[in-house]
Amino acid sequence: MNITKNIEDYLKAIFYLTQEFEFEKVGTNQLAEHLGLSPASVSVMIKKMKDKNLVDYQKYSKVSLTDSGHKIALRLVRKHRLWETFLYRHMNFSWDEVHEVAHQLEHIHSPKLIRELDNFLGNPKRDPHGDVIPDEDGNFIIPTKKSLSELKAGDLCRLVSVKDNSAAFLKYVTQLGLALSSEIRIKEIREFDGSMLISYDGKNENVSNMFAESIYVELL
Repeated sequence: MNITKNIEDYLKAIFYLTQEFEFEKVGTNQLAEHLGLSPASVSVMIKKMKDKNLVDYQKYSKVSLTDSGHKIALRLVRKHRLWETFLYRHMNFSWDEVHEVAHQLEHIHSPKLIRELDNFLGNPKRDPHGDVIPDEDGNFIIPTKKSLSELKAGDLCRLVSVKDNSAAFLKYVTQLGLALSSEIRIKEIREFDGSMLISYDGKNENVSNMFAESIYVELL
């Protein structure tokens, strides 16, 4: 089956939206917004993907991946996260720089290269953003995630991953002096807008509700 880079991008986007936001199916408008494309062009591509048995779709309904589409998407996610890990650990890329380069590298079709990359990295379980890396058979467990915004004043937690992988957000997190495994204490939550006063590494910082919703933590 001829799977183009374009189709791979669609498969990974559908996978991301269904996994990250726990949707059973994805609307074409939602997919178009995520990909930065017009709904009309997305509808055309979805029909092509249906013909290849990569998605389940009926006109005017939502989209979900078939077993074949799901397997391809998982392989892409695995490759992407392994390349991010390699770039971060060995190529002097910061965590806000790895995404775009990994997006280019994930389309290389060489199972041996990915197996050797995985072995070279020591079979990592998570990428630089804290996301789980599927194994070679596509197995992985999606951990239960709790955003900082779900916690209450006085809670102590550890930053384990980010919801927003955009370069702008990751740069902001870095500028704040936060990183994976940073311990955060919620000192105050403001009822008006959900903003917070948090403390970490001996300093206090005011953060917005949008920020609190964009990082995942585990309670300590």
